[in-house]
Amino acid sequence: MLVSITPLAPKRPEWLRAPAPVGANYRDLKSLVERLRLHTVCESAACPNVGECWNHRTATFMILGNVCTRRCGFCAVGKGAPLPVDYDEPRRVAEAVEALGLRYAVITSVNRDDRKDGGAELFALTIAAIRERTPDCKVEILIPDFQGSHAAMDTVLAARPDVLNHNIETVPRLYRQVRLGARFERSLDILLYAKHSAPGIPTKSGMMLGLGETEPEVLESMTDLRAHEVDILTLGQYLRPSPKHLPILRYVPKEDFDRLRDAGIEMGFRHVEAGPLVRSSYHASEAF
Repeated sequence: MLVSITPLAPKRPEWLRAPAPVGANYRDLKSLVERLRLHTVCESAACPNVGECWNHRTATFMILGNVCTRRCGFCAVGKGAPLPVDYDEPRRVAEAVEALGLRYAVITSVNRDDRKDGGAELFALTIAAIRERTPDCKVEILIPDFQGSHAAMDTVLAARPDVLNHNIETVPRLYRQVRLGARFERSLDILLYAKHSAPGIPTKSGMMLGLGETEPEVLESMTDLRAHEVDILTLGQYLRPSPKHLPILRYVPKEDFDRLRDAGIEMGFRHVEAGPLVRSSYHASEAF
């Protein structure tokens, strides 16, 4: 069972190790990202899989800058007043997708609560730019909650992404600590709105474990996602980006992830990716 325990930092287990970010492909992709002045969630959010993914020439591009308007307790992305929107960014993302020869691209963003549409317009422009240069490339978007705006959702859905992803991140009880400024019910609402507005587009969501949730709470949240017709689920271990972020309360063993994966399949999820190093865009093309 996943249980809440005291906030003493547990020792990182030996089995929780990711490949080091080295290699020719890693260096090439890093050079490309720097040349095109792009951001990736791989670097900005300190993803542990950056070495593996970049050596396979895959990356999750982060649009709308590198400064978030929210202060979530788990996230390594910088917080503060965002820069003006860069309308050339979609073209540069599309150029990177073409240069990498991607058949599946994942696009995410910071929260932009300073904008009425939450940045939905730039998501749509980025999808269109990728389709223009690389028509065969599938595009998954990992969106913020747009403060619950259905109009913003209409904007991104009209661009016809191949998968629409929005993470609930954790169980409702922990939202105040983990997702400051977000609401569990609002996230469920936009996922269901997407499914009802564009039934042909698979929806996806994910959670981090190890923040103090219990297994019954995780299963209840998974049940809520299925009740809101979510198709694909990711479950991964929370890893603390720095001492300023929320502490890790538990390292969840693989057998717990396996059990939750099986439970998710029984609930009716089309695909469940679950494991210590799983992130929302990890093996995304395989889930699709």
